[in-house]
Amino acid sequence: MDAVPIVISGSGAMGREVARAAAADPAVEPLAFIDALAGGDQCEGLPRYREAEACLDAHRPAVIVDFSNAAWTPMLARAALARGVRLVIGTTGLPDEFIAELRRETEARALAAVVAPNFAIGAVLLMHFARQAARFFDHAEIIELHHAGKVDAPSGTAKTTAERMVEARGEPFRHVGAELRTVAGTRGGELGGVAIHSVRLPGLVAHQEVLLGGLGQTLSLRHDSTGRESFMPGVLAAVKAVLTAEGLSLGLDELFGLA
Repeated sequence: MDAVPIVISGSGAMGREVARAAAADPAVEPLAFIDALAGGDQCEGLPRYREAEACLDAHRPAVIVDFSNAAWTPMLARAALARGVRLVIGTTGLPDEFIAELRRETEARALAAVVAPNFAIGAVLLMHFARQAARFFDHAEIIELHHAGKVDAPSGTAKTTAERMVEARGEPFRHVGAELRTVAGTRGGELGGVAIHSVRLPGLVAHQEVLLGGLGQTLSLRHDSTGRESFMPGVLAAVKAVLTAEGLSLGLDELFGLA
């Protein structure tokens, strides 16, 4: 099989990690970067473009891997789909309206896209196990911990985990408040009865703990990414799978037989 030609959207830490991982995989060929905000015309030995259309027309990739920002991703996706290019998206904080549009467009054009809140295989398994456990507990909380530069809170992984747990349970969890709050916000945010707490500190990468409580017992599920390389096996698996997929896939569950 020929190597899958890809373009990488976003030349930050994640984008550069994708380029290095793709270069080391003989089944994937990184061609270029797209980054409207970065200076310079080179990154990781690859050309860097400011405009998506110019890059896509010059290199004609099969797949775009996007780790950019929620304002840029919709514009990128429209340019890609118009040219028959498939998408693997790791950008979080995307609005529901864009997800619905992406689903319509991939189906209408017989193309495919993968949008995943987390590409670490352990994080995918954590969400799967949390969804299974949700049916057996009435109370749940999520603590997500990320590096200080993360833009959105809560993380896409935490939000997706909570949504899937509530869906599996079939009703909201029982949220425990506080009779007296001496500091506002100390019980975190809430989604479907699941309290979510976001930690942002230098030295962290990406970490999440799901806590479930019942009568006389608790269950704790935790995953830690200590380096960005932890996301690369999932990214490369998605790049290869999206070539033969159809429509929009949310998460990597289907790739690993967990759907």
